[in-house]
Amino acid sequence: MCGIAGYVDWEGATKERLNTIEHMGTTLVCRGPDADGTFVHGPVAFAHRRLIVIDPEGGIQPMVRRVDGRRYVITYNGELYNMDELRRELELCGHTFETRSDTELLLLSYVQWGPQCVEKLNGIFAFGIWSETDQTLFLARDRLGVKPLFYTERGHLFVFGSELKALLAHPNVPAEVDLEGLAELLLIGPAHTPGHAVFKGIHELRPGYSLLYSQSGTKITQYWRLESHPHEDDVETTADTVRELLRDAVSRQLVSDVPVVTFLSGGLDSSAVSALAAEAFQADGRGPLHTYSIDFANMDEYFEANAFQTGRDTPFARRVSKYLGTIHHEIVFDTPDLIEHLTRPLAARDLPGMADIDTSLYLFCKEIKKEATVALSGEAADEVFGGYPWFHREDALQADTFPWSLQLEERIRLLSKEFLARLNPIEYVKERYHEALAEVPKLPGETREEERLREISYLNITRFLTTLLERKDRMSMATGLEVRVPFCDHRLVEYVWNIPWKIKRFDGTAKAILRKAMVGILPDDVVYRRKSPYPSTHNPAYLAAVREWVEQILDDKTQPIHALINESAVRELIQASYNKLEHRPWFGQIMATPQMFDYLIQINTWLKTYNVQITW
Repeated sequence: MCGIAGYVDWEGATKERLNTIEHMGTTLVCRGPDADGTFVHGPVAFAHRRLIVIDPEGGIQPMVRRVDGRRYVITYNGELYNMDELRRELELCGHTFETRSDTELLLLSYVQWGPQCVEKLNGIFAFGIWSETDQTLFLARDRLGVKPLFYTERGHLFVFGSELKALLAHPNVPAEVDLEGLAELLLIGPAHTPGHAVFKGIHELRPGYSLLYSQSGTKITQYWRLESHPHEDDVETTADTVRELLRDAVSRQLVSDVPVVTFLSGGLDSSAVSALAAEAFQADGRGPLHTYSIDFANMDEYFEANAFQTGRDTPFARRVSKYLGTIHHEIVFDTPDLIEHLTRPLAARDLPGMADIDTSLYLFCKEIKKEATVALSGEAADEVFGGYPWFHREDALQADTFPWSLQLEERIRLLSKEFLARLNPIEYVKERYHEALAEVPKLPGETREEERLREISYLNITRFLTTLLERKDRMSMATGLEVRVPFCDHRLVEYVWNIPWKIKRFDGTAKAILRKAMVGILPDDVVYRRKSPYPSTHNPAYLAAVREWVEQILDDKTQPIHALINESAVRELIQASYNKLEHRPWFGQIMATPQMFDYLIQINTWLKTYNVQITW
């Protein structure tokens, strides 16, 4: 895993380009702490920051290759999981290799197949390839959006990078936000509309898309999409197929020249990944797998079960570790740790994010990085298999909006009259919602209930999942840790997408087909454990600390957030927070919880530290 940046400028001096691209690359040092490189020639400038995982000597980037008199240059962030198959196919085409790296495989795949090379890749990736002869820049991003990629066009200039900070480091890319960007930030929230990057004129290359840029223009192509087909397998065959697809995905994603570990919460998803990883470790004679879990100090005192979190993770993580024979590490944080690092995730995201669960994940990854460089996680299982409460709640199924936007009106109450006068917030969210529904691939013959559940699944995979993948990428890469996500293997996603709901939930429980696939691999009490979301602190000291911070912001009229919020409504929220609150995770009702205070703090800090210019 790495950080990439680059630009094409048909005007300007070479010396200026070298200074600029080095500055852009420096912003990504956390993503690639092991090595760096630049390439500047003609109109193009590339930068690369490397996190060494495979072939330390051979994977140096930017990588330059000359084939049949044509020169190509690549800067690449990602990991290919079908390297052996690609290598054999390219060898049959007459290619020879100088390294063991997947970077060279990817570059030669482009040489051989051009833009269609992405269809042959199994992996997580974002990359740019410059064809010197054709004077073209090719960009592509993996199918589910595990790896980030942003770009902007400014007249004669095209700029791209792994993170927004790399683009903002270019002198011709200002930190401006217009009304639509504010709507994405304040109304849509972290689950932003695909393609939007909040900053004016900056775009996110959508998952499953590629881009070809030249002096004659820009062409964007969708090379992958979910397709709906009838599912012919019975329950038993379906469970067997799910298990084998997941087993193969985990096995492929364990390939590394550096230590590999897994996240283990004790929930079904991370336990499934850990079990299959431990199985592969044993088969390969790699010794015991190391697993990691997160917890918070004083949870014995403050934890209260609720509809979202029915029990603590720690006992289950220990249970699974013992069952699998892993070496388990429990990482425990206290409230002062969260407060001290409250705004650190902002520097990783370049945008306000998901409050305290961003902070704790960042700290968690930072601890894991002390012992390992690669980790596997259970992300995406809930989106793919239908694990969230809104798959099963009538109010969410009947709502004419995103299932995570049911509390939108409470969020709107906190916004300034000036902002609301310029934009109809309900209509904005509804328009984004109906744009998403228009993309859903229908399956003829489905009932309205089946069709609705397919819609909810699509919204989760293409909107909510990208939010969690963005969070996982930024928090882990900010510490130099690479996190892989086997449930995002596109073969598994494509198969599960077409499993009808009556099979996905054949026994009446959420993710029933995944549970059946794990019977005999995990203890039964883990297989049938109810979903528990990523943990967050229940300590009232955290609420008190963020509440006080927000009060200080409100008392200081020079703080930039005042232009965006309704101060009296925020003060009412502060007063309400002194009453007993039910603890809920980020995707629940967050308006009366510490997470909203945290989000307001992040917005204010972001406006100041990024010197954001609002152009509404």
